[in-house]
Amino acid sequence: MFGMKSSKKSATLLLTAVMSLSLFGCSTGNTTTGNTAQPAGEGNAAAAAEAPNKAAGGKLVLYSAGPQKLADNIVNGFTAMTGIEVEMFQGTTGKILARMEAEKANPVADVVILASLPSAQALKADGLTLPYPEAANADKLNKEWSDADGNYFSSSASALGIVYNSKLVATPPTSWAELATSAWKDKVNIPDPTLSGSALDFITGYLSANGEKGWDLLDAYKANGVAMAGANQEALDPVITGAKSIVAAGVDYMAYSAKAKGEPLDIVYPEEGTVISPRPAAILKSSPNVENAKAFIDYLLSDEAQKLVTDAYLIPGREDIEATNRANVKDIPQLKVDWNWMSEHGDETAARFSETFK
Repeated sequence: MFGMKSSKKSATLLLTAVMSLSLFGCSTGNTTTGNTAQPAGEGNAAAAAEAPNKAAGGKLVLYSAGPQKLADNIVNGFTAMTGIEVEMFQGTTGKILARMEAEKANPVADVVILASLPSAQALKADGLTLPYPEAANADKLNKEWSDADGNYFSSSASALGIVYNSKLVATPPTSWAELATSAWKDKVNIPDPTLSGSALDFITGYLSANGEKGWDLLDAYKANGVAMAGANQEALDPVITGAKSIVAAGVDYMAYSAKAKGEPLDIVYPEEGTVISPRPAAILKSSPNVENAKAFIDYLLSDEAQKLVTDAYLIPGREDIEATNRANVKDIPQLKVDWNWMSEHGDETAARFSETFK
């Protein structure tokens, strides 16, 4: 079974799978096809030079954990360069893993892009990934975010912070602990870690850095009226409208993007550090279109695709590229997290958190 923790079945993922399968009939995910895509622009020739066209034509099935516009732009650019048509399912990490579980007897996807590094680690541990160590530009990636053997490649990342409504909050909190004080009682949302891979990364990362005492803060959040409010966008929307003031463990690229559109949002990275959540892509061992999948990974790591990443307010996965419209890795204080511990304890952490905040 697929899960956010390897080598054993997950009650949390089973629940997610059941919920997601019941929602598929209500069109909660988006499936798009690359044959309606327009060329991404003049960068195609340069991208083609650095990401060789291994397979002209054919198709690729991609499962991608957002953001939607970035995923669409990457698909458009890839199809324009290679002629390979892309069928894409867009959903949260939890929904993607649930869909993969439902299709276990008859796998469909070639490549998955997730919003949680431990989820990709679990896929590798379960023997579900196809290594591609010779991927173009893989040597330029942040080595802590990608697999040395080429089982997954983090082409982008986001950081988790305190996202706040700038009309309601004159002096934003500068530490995670402040959100448990009376000044913020009943004013804070936090995403559901069973639905948001990045939220799970933050919670497990915080616990890996602080040990069992890290639960003291989370319990204090509950006592102070912090509300678990769906996936990332569902947690953010009430802050945009003013129904809530803050999202704890808010995804930063969403805040930057919304602010650029004129929404009253800003973000603080707490002084004691936060978690930067890589967004890994992996070729599945069951891929029916392996050469096309390899060509897609090459494109994902190309200069053109990395420019699309920064345009979407995400941190680029390549260390030789920096964003100019947001904080980069060097600007963000980080907790000393243990990704292996996070992978091993993801399911039990999500279950305990959900029980606490239900």
